[in-house]
Amino acid sequence: MVKALLDGTVIAESSDTIIVEGNHYFPPESLVNKEDVYSTSDASTYCPWKGHASYYNVKRSDGTIIQDAAWYYPNTYEKANHIRNYVAFYKNKVTIDDS
Repeated sequence: MVKALLDGTVIAESSDTIIVEGNHYFPPESLVNKEDVYSTSDASTYCPWKGHASYYNVKRSDGTIIQDAAWYYPNTYEKANHIRNYVAFYKNKVTIDDS
């Protein structure tokens, strides 16, 4: 079971992550307390083989917001269809525990 933790609190958990370029991509349904923890960011980036990425901000238990802590590809190119809408986290913002 792979977990994404923010200050020790699980914010995503799944045994069905997909590893791409060293990042665990979590199924969208594995996000914990999505309505309370995640908010849509205005940020976007582009990958030539995956497509345009959208971002989430995540909220700490004290209410502070970590900007652009997670990303996902809502409309992937064909080679990345297996990760469409799956969510990955920046390892310098969120702890990934795959032990």
